[in-house]
Amino acid sequence: MTSDAYHILITAIELAAMNADRDAVLLIDARFRLEDTGYGRRAYAEAHIPGALYLHLDEDLSSEVVPGVTGRHPLPDPALLEARLREIGLRTHMPVVVYDDGPGFFASRVWWLLNWLGHAEVRVLDGGIAAWKQAGLPLTSAPAVKTWPGDFVADLQVDMVVSTAELEQSLESGGNCLIDARAPERFFGNSEPIDPVAGHIPGAVCVPCSANIASDGFFLAPDLLAKRFPVTELPRVCYCGSGVTACHNILAAVVAGLPMPRLYAGSWSEWITNPARPVATND
Repeated sequence: MTSDAYHILITAIELAAMNADRDAVLLIDARFRLEDTGYGRRAYAEAHIPGALYLHLDEDLSSEVVPGVTGRHPLPDPALLEARLREIGLRTHMPVVVYDDGPGFFASRVWWLLNWLGHAEVRVLDGGIAAWKQAGLPLTSAPAVKTWPGDFVADLQVDMVVSTAELEQSLESGGNCLIDARAPERFFGNSEPIDPVAGHIPGAVCVPCSANIASDGFFLAPDLLAKRFPVTELPRVCYCGSGVTACHNILAAVVAGLPMPRLYAGSWSEWITNPARPVATND
């Protein structure tokens, strides 16, 4: 299926054609591993898609963690992210393509952040760099350097985010359909390898983001993605462990043709900083 059906996904072949003019697209490499935070930068230095520039989840795409207050990947300061994007050459109407190793978990974070800053001309490489390699397309180890100044000015879309206080209020009123992107064993509290408290926010439904990807490494077709999300008249709000892979579910929902869900950016790791907040398990 072509990227036309996916709206915001792009195939490796389509990207190669677009990238033939290096001034026509800003290409962002977002590879990362939670267990090895230096991995993405090393992988980029070893081989990346020609013209791509690297952004780091912790250093560029998140702000500093405040123990006992924030989750593990707080949203970046919009002004600092705007400045970083200008530094790497982002212009106001310039198309952006983002990729990671393939599943899109980290690329979707960049996609969401750019939309949050008001830059909607951004697509995700379906299948990531693995699809690029599979298509036999070239890689390089040469660092990309943009020779033009960026002029991007952010127009922050504040309604895309749900705060912890707002979420607490909505739990009482039942005003949202809350969607958890984590694996079932974490959602149900059977296993928690990362955070100090297991379980989920009461009323949430489990829609693991990993199942947005088919066995071939590409996103499911839009109609199959749509079936993954609960049918509801309520606004959908996505969360995960730290606000990263929740963006994958938001991306999948938009690919499926559903209204864009809002993001609870603090996610589970922020929710549990206050032991007074309720926690649900499978008990």
